[in-house]
Amino acid sequence: MVWAYLVIAGVFEIVWAIGLKYTDGFSRLWPSIGTALAMVLSVTFLGLAMKSLPVGTAYAIWTGIGAVGTVLMGIVLFAEPATALRLACVGLIVTGIIGLKLTA
Repeated sequence: MVWAYLVIAGVFEIVWAIGLKYTDGFSRLWPSIGTALAMVLSVTFLGLAMKSLPVGTAYAIWTGIGAVGTVLMGIVLFAEPATALRLACVGLIVTGIIGLKLTA
């Protein structure tokens, strides 16, 4: 269950990172509320995961999920560039996440 908590925390990190774009500098009420809620949920689930996982492993995987997901969502939602080099770098992050999971 601890790994599920960590994945959920990572998904909420993606939600709040993308949500920041929609808040328009926290000047739009509902996107700002949704983003703040996603932040709280992300850190809450990260905290639950850290009860059993090493802090370095949990934090690195959490930020990795958030980084990869945010880059991919930026490509899909905001037409950000999807160059081969950019995607290769995302692949390196995924490799690191897998490596940390296997060694935890």
